[in-house]
Order: sequence, then structure tokens, then C-alpha cells
Amino acid sequence: PETEEMFHRGPGLNLTSGQYTAPLAGFYTFSTTLHIARREPRRKRQGCRGSRLRVLICVQSCCQHNSRLESVSQLESSGDPFTISVTGTLYLQAGQYASVFVDNTAGSPLTVQGGSDFSAVLLGV
Repeated sequence: PETEEMFHRGPGLNLTSGQYTAPLAGFYTFSTTLHIARREPRRKRQGCRGSRLRVLICVQSCCQHNSRLESVSQLESSGDPFTISVTGTLYLQAGQYASVFVDNTAGSPLTVQGGSDFSAVLLGV
């Protein structure tokens, strides 16, 4: 929310849609850090195998190999909050957008907590 402390410069970020739209074609460095907590503890019968969390930054909501940045984390059986980050460079055409996606195979609801962040910076054309 705009009422919280944040740095926001430039017209590309739409807080309503959660998308950053590139004003110019070029290489952009993207970064997101998400602080995540489970809303309910994992049940004992749910195993840890396959329980992972993927955080992606995708171009045009297309999370294919050449149009995404990705980080994968194995979820521990404890319900402790944890942090996952993604950083990298993508090429966007003018008018294309990038957004953050969370792929949760944990089987329990997750909450992205306050203090999480996202940034996009034009490196060059």
C-alpha cells in the first residue's frame, strides 16, 4: 500500500495490478524478496517430499524458460516464517510487463508478509 514506507519512482509500477510495465525496450534487472509464513501448521501426515515453493518473475505472465527468473526453496516441516528471493536480468519490449508469481506445492495456505519488496531498474537499451 502507498501508505507504507516505500520508494516508488517512475510510471511503470501499477500497484493495483501488481505489474511493472516497461516504458522503454531494454534490459531490466528485477529483484523480489518475499517474507512468507504458513497460515496454518502443516499436518503431521503431510510429508516434506515434493513440498517446495517456487517464486518467479515472469514476462507477460508467460513463465517459460527464456522469459522468467526463478528461485526454488524446499519447505521445512516447521511453521517458521522464511524468506525467498529472486534476482536477475530480463529483456522487455516497450509495453511488456513483468510480475511475481508464487507456486506453492506445500498443501497449506501461505501469506506474503509485510516488508516484502519488488524492484525493476532499466540497465540499458
